[in-house]
Amino acid sequence: MNVSTPKIELDPKNLFPFPLDQFQLQAIAALNANRSVVVCSPTGSGKTLIGEYTIYRALSRGGRVFYTTPLKALSNQKLRDFRATFGDQNVGLVTGDVSINRDAPILVMTTEIFRNMLYGTPIGEIGTSVEGVEAVVLDECHYMNDRQRGTVWEESIIYCPPTIQLVALSATVANSDQLTDWLNLVHGATERIYSDFRPVPLQLSFANPKGIFPLLDSSQTKLNPRLKPKRSKGRGRGGRPESPSNAFVLAQLQQRDMLPAIYFIFSRRGCDRSVEELGDLSLVNAKEAAELKKRIDEFLRRNPEAGRAGQVEPLYRGIAAHHAGILPAWKGFVEELFQLGLVKVVFATETLAAGINMPARTTVISTLSKRTDLGHRLLTPSEFLQMAGRAGRRGMDATGYVVTLQTPFEGAKEAAYLATSKADPLVSQFTPTYGMVLNLLQTHSLAEAKELIERSFAQYLATLYLQPQQQAITELTTELAKLDIQLAPVDLSALGRYEKLKERLKEERRLLKTLQRQAEAVQAAEIAQIIPEAPLGTLLSLKGKYIPVSEPIPALLVAKEKGRGQSPYLVCLSADNRWYVATTADLVGVYGWLDMIDLSVLNPPAELTLKPGQLRRGTPETEAIAAQIPTDIELIVAPEVEAQQQRVDAVKAQLEDHPVRQWGNPSQLIKRHKRRLALQEEINERQALYRENQAQHWQEFLNLIEVLRAFGGLEEVTPTQLGQAAAAIRGDNELWLGLALMSGAFDQLDPHHLAACACSLVTETPRPDSWTNYPPSEPVLAALDSLRQTRHQLFRVQRRYQVALPIWLERDLIGLVEQWALGVEWTQLCEDTSLDEGDIVRLLRRTVDFLSQIPHVPFLSDVLKRNAIRGIQLLDRFPVNELG
Repeated sequence: MNVSTPKIELDPKNLFPFPLDQFQLQAIAALNANRSVVVCSPTGSGKTLIGEYTIYRALSRGGRVFYTTPLKALSNQKLRDFRATFGDQNVGLVTGDVSINRDAPILVMTTEIFRNMLYGTPIGEIGTSVEGVEAVVLDECHYMNDRQRGTVWEESIIYCPPTIQLVALSATVANSDQLTDWLNLVHGATERIYSDFRPVPLQLSFANPKGIFPLLDSSQTKLNPRLKPKRSKGRGRGGRPESPSNAFVLAQLQQRDMLPAIYFIFSRRGCDRSVEELGDLSLVNAKEAAELKKRIDEFLRRNPEAGRAGQVEPLYRGIAAHHAGILPAWKGFVEELFQLGLVKVVFATETLAAGINMPARTTVISTLSKRTDLGHRLLTPSEFLQMAGRAGRRGMDATGYVVTLQTPFEGAKEAAYLATSKADPLVSQFTPTYGMVLNLLQTHSLAEAKELIERSFAQYLATLYLQPQQQAITELTTELAKLDIQLAPVDLSALGRYEKLKERLKEERRLLKTLQRQAEAVQAAEIAQIIPEAPLGTLLSLKGKYIPVSEPIPALLVAKEKGRGQSPYLVCLSADNRWYVATTADLVGVYGWLDMIDLSVLNPPAELTLKPGQLRRGTPETEAIAAQIPTDIELIVAPEVEAQQQRVDAVKAQLEDHPVRQWGNPSQLIKRHKRRLALQEEINERQALYRENQAQHWQEFLNLIEVLRAFGGLEEVTPTQLGQAAAAIRGDNELWLGLALMSGAFDQLDPHHLAACACSLVTETPRPDSWTNYPPSEPVLAALDSLRQTRHQLFRVQRRYQVALPIWLERDLIGLVEQWALGVEWTQLCEDTSLDEGDIVRLLRRTVDFLSQIPHVPFLSDVLKRNAIRGIQLLDRFPVNELG
């Protein structure tokens, strides 16, 4: 890709003593065509070979290659591997606190170091730090998913000059096509090389107290029917299934020639306990035991402080633990013996799966769930794949074995689900930091910084996520435009007045109904009093529950019969010659007595049952009498009802003559107008959400600018002396570290006191049960106390601007650093604290890393810089020093 280098193509057959897989050949062809590549394939499939080819090609034409890894331990391993392959003189290393042969053509480094090199140069330009670099290999690129390190990967890709080829090597992820597309957009021509082929196929098994069984059926897509749970059998306490013991599982693996194995257990104590539980079990033969003894004894002779009784003795028998609490030097030794095939089982936490290259014949996954900050949960498919992928050594094993175990809480069903699930997608962890803001603003305008932030993978994914939202906004806007055209001639104020009139009509009608009900109640009460005294022959109006007619019927009261209650049933002949049986509730009017009608000749028909609501037609004889019943009687309407009816009629007349009718059906117009208002509201809401998502990271960037201005780190958008100092620091909160160093509080401290204060600023809050017998000394406490007010102010301002970066100022464990600097022996130091050895080393290394930055921070006093160098010298001895 770098135009200054001649095009030289190497024949892979001359470089590698075995035929290459198709995906490896595809990647090499893409590189030779001057394209960057994203290589996505299973763990152990041979991705590293593509990185090695990149190195061979660069060396052949006098170029350089940067090889980046996410972890220092992985960088150290690559340094050893590449020295063996390419020669010591050709390989260098740069990590936070170590720099070896940094001008070498092959420079191994953590990804963070590469990002920091790019910070000092305007984006897209070749700075002195990357001069002559043809390609950058981004190993373990799926670390973009890592919450703490992900941002560094995205920045490295965004800032990398387009003339440098990127070789991104990733484990299987679900959206490698999106990652490739993003690289095409922000870096240049990039080809996706995808393979799901495993050179060493995996065989998945499930172990319970009865033995080891195939996990899946013959199709390899469903649970083996033999493993479907049966009720009550093989259950322990509380009716839950029992787990097989470690000794039982190892015996089964040994019988089947499935060792060596990595046995994943998700706790340090669990790993140590598993080693102890095996007692005197030996997994090595006499020849291996002799070789082990020779190597272990030699290691302990060179590093007498590294041996621990609970670790050394089992190692002679081919058994070891591997976790973050173990001394790094011992862990490295265990890895070396395991790769030689002398250690047969390593009980390890999952950090081993995500870190160094240490394949085995078998991986045992002891449980399918784990505790996290968010509670107990099932493993993700990618976590499962990462551990399973350690099984099967290329060139050594025909098959790799993955064994999951029955536990009281998970069984074969969960194992089969994870085994048949696809990998998780890469998600962006991009988060702006003070260091990012300050470094970008040192070499870029605010507009340029905004453009860079908007090139993040996070923004790319947000844009994809927002595409349906944008589509919805477009569709809604189109519909709104149509309604605007339809409603253009309409006077909306007139439509509003019409709508108010409609509401008024509705209200007037409601009031009319209320008045009618009240008048009817009064009338019913009066009728109930009158009817017992009313003579036969009285003229009535019928309409009610048992006489369900639309208009009241004039009728003659012919007879009163005993009813259910106190009121009688009324037998009536209507003007239309029908007989009715009614109740007083069916009367809406009682009028005078009709004396001209002779009731004596009127007899209700025999078939008329005396039940309310009964109806029978009259006879020709009764027709003449029915004809005499007046039909022109007027219903009595209460005056308030009549007045309200007039109001209703008046409003109806206004609506019928309303000018809005000239533009069409008013109801349709109102419906359209309401839809238009609802559309506008929905569009506004969606656009606000769209803008919020689209500009989320830029808003975070602007919030950090405000905090920096509040503390004098920026003058408008120009870094001040404090800003330039903070920009030169790497840490969780660069502004806080800059404020502390520039405060002068540490200038007069002795080196061992300075080391303790440095530890305080970069150490996370320890677990509540952590302790040490070494309290910090008075000068250290005084220096830290002088920073408390600044820390409180920073907390307050960060909260105001919704910045969640930590502001460490720990003092519980920093006495350990001070005492180590004063020369306390390692074994003594470990006895005086609850921390595991690995945690102590990590604490000290983090302190050394911070101290190593101080000499390179501008505007600090010379005495502080000298004391930082002296502090490093006091701390950086075995087992702390990285390569000791």
